[in-house]
Amino acid sequence: MPLKECWTEIDGLRIHYSQAGQGRPLLLLHGLLGGSFCWRFNIEALAEKHTVYAVDLPGAGLSDAPPNTDCSMQAQVSRLLEFISKMELRELSVIASSWGGAVALLLAAMDAQPTETANGEPQSSRIHSLVLCAPVNPWSSFGQGRIKFFKSLVGGALLRMMWPICRPVQAIALNRMYGDPARIAPGSLDGYVSMILRPARARNALNVLRHWHQDVELLQRHIGEVKAPSLLVWGTKDGAVDIRSAEMLRQALPACELALFPGAGHLPFEEVPGEFNNRILEFLSR
Repeated sequence: MPLKECWTEIDGLRIHYSQAGQGRPLLLLHGLLGGSFCWRFNIEALAEKHTVYAVDLPGAGLSDAPPNTDCSMQAQVSRLLEFISKMELRELSVIASSWGGAVALLLAAMDAQPTETANGEPQSSRIHSLVLCAPVNPWSSFGQGRIKFFKSLVGGALLRMMWPICRPVQAIALNRMYGDPARIAPGSLDGYVSMILRPARARNALNVLRHWHQDVELLQRHIGEVKAPSLLVWGTKDGAVDIRSAEMLRQALPACELALFPGAGHLPFEEVPGEFNNRILEFLSR
């Protein structure tokens, strides 16, 4: 399937997305410091059954944003709702990872609220189903100390200072995202580094971190409004989002299933893409 690199403008920001395939629409949302690049091993397989939209949210991927841009979950959800309306998407499935998984949950909750079309007619929810890959959630405490530090003045200043020379740190971080670092494909580190070295990216990331706790609290208040059936995906060696929080999520979400990938880390869609693609296509075909 040919992959089209596309651009649109939302909220005064130029947003990049990759599009491929035909069929029921499928939106892909990356995690913190990610982008459409994260789905490089998945788009082709998913596009055999779906029209895939892999979006770079403002401040991530190729979607540059000014340093003062609001990159909170709530702001990104508002932009995604406009994107969905602009693309006239219905019966939409969403696959999202980590921080993007929390954005997807909030998106589904907000889209489920009663609204009206431009003609004044009631608009039903457009989110058909969710696939959430180790989503950030209120029941995982992993990384809270690091978030608190980098939200501080000292931590923020250190992050901005170290950002231009981040490649060694990113190499360590990427290794930790995998259950087996030997499975990291050639070019992966270069791809991630090229995204996080884009203009204003350090300040965009700090903006996300400074909204983190209020965003998670907002999600906890609204998670009960999610109506779409969900598939939770976790690698059993995930060190970024606590796998024990999956059970609390299962209880909070309707018609929720859990798929575990033994030996995989935080990015099973990269680490074991064949298994991931098959499992997700099976779920989406229902």
